[in-house]
Order: sequence, then C-alpha cells, then structure tokens
Amino acid sequence: MSDVPFVGIAGNIAVGKTTLTTMISKKLGWRPFFESVDDNPYLSDFYGDMPRWSFHLQIYFLSRRFRTHREMSEGSFPAVQDRTIYEDVEIFARLLHEMGNMTDRDWENYRALFDEMISHLRKPTLIIYLKASTDSLMTRLKKRGRDYERSISPEYLHNLNIAYRGWINRAKDDYEIMTVETDDFNVHEDEDRLNALIEQVSQKCTN
Repeated sequence: MSDVPFVGIAGNIAVGKTTLTTMISKKLGWRPFFESVDDNPYLSDFYGDMPRWSFHLQIYFLSRRFRTHREMSEGSFPAVQDRTIYEDVEIFARLLHEMGNMTDRDWENYRALFDEMISHLRKPTLIIYLKASTDSLMTRLKKRGRDYERSISPEYLHNLNIAYRGWINRAKDDYEIMTVETDDFNVHEDEDRLNALIEQVSQKCTN
C-alpha cells in the first residue's frame, strides 16, 4: 500500500462535506473523491420507504466507498474524500437498524461484510469531522433544495447527530480526528478561517 496521505471528511447530511472537499482539493492540489448521490439508483426510493430499501442503499454506498478508499490507499497522489466508509456502518446503517428500518438479519450480514472490507484498507491520515446543529442542517437542506431530501425530518438529523457524537468518541483512539464547528463558519465568506483550516490539514498530513 502507498503511504501518500489521504483525508476523509465526515459529517451529517448537508453539513458541508462536498464544499470543503472541493476547497481542499483546489488549494492543495489534491485529488477529490465525491460521494455518489445524484446518480444513486436507490436514494429516492429509500427516502420514500426506508424499511424496504435501507439494506440495498447501504450496500450500494458501501461498495462505492470501498472502491474509493482502496484507490486512495493505493494511489500515488494525495487525496481528499467526501464522506468516509466508517460512517456507512457506524452512523447510517446502525441508526437504520436501531430505528427498525433494517432487520437484524440484514444488519448482521452488512456488519460482517463491512468488517471484512476494512481489514484490507489503510486508515486515513486524517478524518475531518464537520459538526453542525440540527437547525443549521435543516436550513442548509432547504437551501440546496434536492427533491428526495424534502422528507428528511429534524428528528432524523438529530438522531444522526447523536450517532456521530457517539462514533467520534469511540473512534478518536483509533484515528486522527479534527473536529470543526460549522454553525458559524461559511467557507465561501470566511476566507481567513478557511485558509487556516486547510493549512492545519496540510501540516497534519505532511509532518
């Protein structure tokens, strides 16, 4: 495996992962890898019927994320990723199971597959966790106006935020994690803060 640095950007829906991935890529010249959303064949169905489509959706995300993570692990270029493979199981699939939207059988099958996959992967050099309140996330969701996201409730985002806090607390002993509060951070307007953040990322990944 390569030892070239790569960064995963983690965080709730609409927190700003894609935007920060783009900014880091442009300013550092790193290769960006984006989450497959607009071309996802299950996403719209999932939001319409979570119990029916949760397993299909999570398997789709897991396979795509595994392919991306492996490519970054073996690559000869620094890279930055919009959402990590760890969030698939630790946040979304876990919460779907806890909410009763994924059966015990599907959850156990999914978890076993995930554990086998990550045993073959190099850990990211750094995980950047973008944090925001439920109110901020709802505002950003409405602003970007994706049709399939209109059914996302504040309760669901709140539960995801709780899941993220739990995962970050568990993961901080195994991964290098940088937490960034984004409620009052507009990357398009606060250029000084953005540049300072990207410089910090660069230093952590090259020292």
